[in-house]
Amino acid sequence: GLFAVLVFAGINYLMTGQVDLNQVLQTLETTPQVQKTAPSEFDGVDDYETFSSAVLGSANDTWRDVFAKSSRAYDEPTLVLFRNATQSACGGATSQVGPHYCSADKTIYLDETFFEELTKRFGARGGDVAEAYVIAHEVGHHVQNELGILDQVGASGSNQDSVNLELQADCFAGVWAYSVAQMGVFESGEIEEAIDAAEAVGDDRIQEKIEGRIDPESWTHGSSEQRKQWFNTGFSSGNPAQCNTL
Repeated sequence: GLFAVLVFAGINYLMTGQVDLNQVLQTLETTPQVQKTAPSEFDGVDDYETFSSAVLGSANDTWRDVFAKSSRAYDEPTLVLFRNATQSACGGATSQVGPHYCSADKTIYLDETFFEELTKRFGARGGDVAEAYVIAHEVGHHVQNELGILDQVGASGSNQDSVNLELQADCFAGVWAYSVAQMGVFESGEIEEAIDAAEAVGDDRIQEKIEGRIDPESWTHGSSEQRKQWFNTGFSSGNPAQCNTL
């Protein structure tokens, strides 16, 4: 459902309501660029590359419209798909690191095998919407970079600031999901895939799965409940100004 509509409908939805991103900062043009770094056997455009391009384009449409309402320009990120390892302006990007955003080159790095790990190792339900949530979350970090939030908050290097940034990116992913939901794209139960994925990558669940214990002081992304809560905040409101985790 989501994949077909994103590819063939061409998301051009203008979000409702007035959003002042300058106010968010006080309290706190359309073709997606996708590159692929992989062994020769993965050469050529595959279904996942097409899917990720559609999701990236959809997220870019959402944020371009939001930024425009505050008379701000939105500079699109690049998405690099890879398997096992590749290089970025922030250093090596590996499967172990997981999906991440590099502010130095404004690029999202995503290992195509990550979603297998998400379902098999961490018990997420999986599905198109779960995978789209992960991409939208990383686009959320790009939005933070565009607004100067990464420089303002991320410079401290504290665990709590890291958690706050991640939860805000979850909320921003929810804002994207809201814009898509207004088009009637999601089928029954699909949004729960995204919520389930957010919970699956909570620090508490990952720590318990890998280490057999939970240590909140070492968290960098937030608990399963927190990640679910902030995604739902963005999804229920569709308003980035509600994503004030800082």
